[in-house]
Amino acid sequence: MRFVSWNINSVRLRLNALKRVADELSPDFICLQEIKSETTDFPADAIAEIGFPHQIIRGMKGYNGVAILARTPIAGGDTRDWCGRHDCRHIAANIGSDVELHNFYVPAGGDEPDPNINDKFAHKLKFLKEAETWSRDITPNAKRILVGDLNIAPHENDVWSHKQLLSVVSHTPLEVEALSDWQTAHGWIDAIRTIIPETEKIYSWWSYRNRTWPGSDRGRRLDHIWVSPALAESVKNAGILRDARGWEKPSDHAPVWADVDL
Repeated sequence: MRFVSWNINSVRLRLNALKRVADELSPDFICLQEIKSETTDFPADAIAEIGFPHQIIRGMKGYNGVAILARTPIAGGDTRDWCGRHDCRHIAANIGSDVELHNFYVPAGGDEPDPNINDKFAHKLKFLKEAETWSRDITPNAKRILVGDLNIAPHENDVWSHKQLLSVVSHTPLEVEALSDWQTAHGWIDAIRTIIPETEKIYSWWSYRNRTWPGSDRGRRLDHIWVSPALAESVKNAGILRDARGWEKPSDHAPVWADVDL
């Protein structure tokens, strides 16, 4: 089974790009973040026409929102709200073979990496802590796949310059440690880095401020696919559809993907 995760940055604006992703990657499941659509306005029929008639959607007006799209039937899973907010940052689905798929959109955290003066950064850290606690409660032999825009680039080669980004939100030691705690709590396996070694620089996000893509190629790997320890040996391939960042009217994120033998 092929899983794709993509911060689409408005599903209605990028339906053509979504079709192209489906054509080029031929996934079985597509998880979208930042759909920027209320559930009732989600273009369900158009997405069914490109091969994904089975959909679970959590949308809201103007921003955020997540969706799971599938070629085969799926059922709702353990979806929850985080930090006491109904801001549509998580959705889950039972996809068969005792596997539950979780799609996350972690808060970006604003510009100042200090929770005492930046409420957005404090929210991000609280979200990560709750996700850590949730992961610790997952049954050790459970089969889970976790994907999403986690808004953190954890490794030195997940950013264009480790030294220059140490004080920039998304790569600060505080965030990296919090993400590591979340990952360790269930023993999550970083599917992409099982295929592409940490010695190789890879990115999934490039700022819109860079007018010429890839230009100086100042990217960050903010988008992730994790699997439970029970599925560690099942990851067969993974990558990033980097070229999508250069398409017409692109999202600032590129789709990431992984093949998991279920």
